[in-house]
Amino acid sequence: MARKRSHHQHGTATRPRFWGRHAVAAALDNPQRKVLRAWTTREAAEVMQFPKDVPVTLAEAPDLGRLVPSDAPHQGVVIEVEPLEEVWLDDLLVAAPERAVLLVLDQVTDPHNVGAIVRSAAAFGVVGLVTQDRHSPPEGGVVAKAASGALERVAWARVVNLARALDDIASAGFWRIGLTGDADTDLKDALGPARVALVLGAEGPGLRHNTREHCDALARLPIGDAVESLNVSNAAAVALYAASIN
Repeated sequence: MARKRSHHQHGTATRPRFWGRHAVAAALDNPQRKVLRAWTTREAAEVMQFPKDVPVTLAEAPDLGRLVPSDAPHQGVVIEVEPLEEVWLDDLLVAAPERAVLLVLDQVTDPHNVGAIVRSAAAFGVVGLVTQDRHSPPEGGVVAKAASGALERVAWARVVNLARALDDIASAGFWRIGLTGDADTDLKDALGPARVALVLGAEGPGLRHNTREHCDALARLPIGDAVESLNVSNAAAVALYAASIN
């Protein structure tokens, strides 16, 4: 009988593992990120810039595959890191400029989607991402790979109570727009204030009732009848583009 892989072989919440050259290079370039150790093929080692204080182990590609989840595209390099220091919502709001877009996720738990959303957030200059701590993926390899380096550049505040956080966001002068397919208003008509918080729910259930109650407006993306809805990461990208040109 084949032995089951231990979860700890792929890292832990306090010592996550990242893989893929973009995610690893971004982590190495981030002075706020503590890299604990690295495993790499000789080919990848020639192009990666590992700090001298990081222990590096040369390995073959199949050996690297055993350090990460099955079929993870490690591209010849894996690192073990410490999570970034916690970001506090109050600090995020105080530092926000006069014109700003904030992204709030209501129980979006799929790490591939969250990573893709982080990547879009970086592309459109979002001031930060806000999620509920117990209902969002941890900072880990799948998120980092999907974010393609953007995890190191987007401030991510995790909160205990999302409704209370939305109250604080409103007090900081943000106009809170909940994205939902059953809204009567198109997103372009809901935009206007200089500070906007876009609130997106999980695929399937969408925004929870209490979250909707803590939004200033509900809006939909004007998609055609050919599809019922967009994947949440695609919806986030479209909404961020609309907010960026507003």
